[in-house]
Amino acid sequence: MHSSNTGDGNAAMFGALLRHYRELANLSQEALGFKIGFSKSQVAMVERGQRPPRGDFVPKADAATGANGALITEALKLKFSHLASWFAPFAEEEAKAVGRCEYEQSVMPGLLQTEAHAYALYRATCPPLDEDEIDKLVAGRLARQALLTRRPPADISFVLEMSALTRPIGGRDVHRAQLQHLLEVSNLRNVHIQVMSPHRETHVGLSGSFVLLETDDRRRLGYLEVQGRNFLVSEHPQLGDLFATYGMLRTHAHGPEESRELIKRTAEGL
Repeated sequence: MHSSNTGDGNAAMFGALLRHYRELANLSQEALGFKIGFSKSQVAMVERGQRPPRGDFVPKADAATGANGALITEALKLKFSHLASWFAPFAEEEAKAVGRCEYEQSVMPGLLQTEAHAYALYRATCPPLDEDEIDKLVAGRLARQALLTRRPPADISFVLEMSALTRPIGGRDVHRAQLQHLLEVSNLRNVHIQVMSPHRETHVGLSGSFVLLETDDRRRLGYLEVQGRNFLVSEHPQLGDLFATYGMLRTHAHGPEESRELIKRTAEGL
């Protein structure tokens, strides 16, 4: 265990911001702790900079205080998010984005994963990760999910292949819970989930999965990840091609209501 002046300074900066939003929300340390599932002493230590936020502290505190993503963005900047270093810059933009779209071929998108599903995925990596590192990565993934319920809401869209729904990652119970969670998220007014028909012979997305953002200052970005390699796309014509591809994928996929029924039938069949 070690600490540094920089790390202590980061913890103090985050603590001051947390206190600011807690007081704006007219919450005591005890009341905030009760709302987010942490003790009063844990909240106090974070505010004093005596410990960094851990687990899902940040997204829960952000929602409870009405910080609208400010605590999440600050945690990302201060490296409390436990995200892989190469992903952190994109995640900073994602936390503030006004729009986000994702096409996924084979696995459940990180924003839609349950904690158990995320653990199962990280435990299947090559080379294997130790449990402490997995804990940090799962915490980072769960923190990003605050975008789904952030205020003001972001416009969020997914197009999923059936293989992302049917692979039983984590076993039957984890798989069923994951599909039920997917149905719950699909009830959010700002989240649109569409499933690509497995009977469609071909479509424009077969070359791979990707994520698209519209940032808070109305810039557009694309992100691709393949076998541990990642690419940020910010220039045309490649960026325009990705947005056009996603538009076509949405027209080829089942609509949101038909997709919900398909997800529901898949969950009921387990």
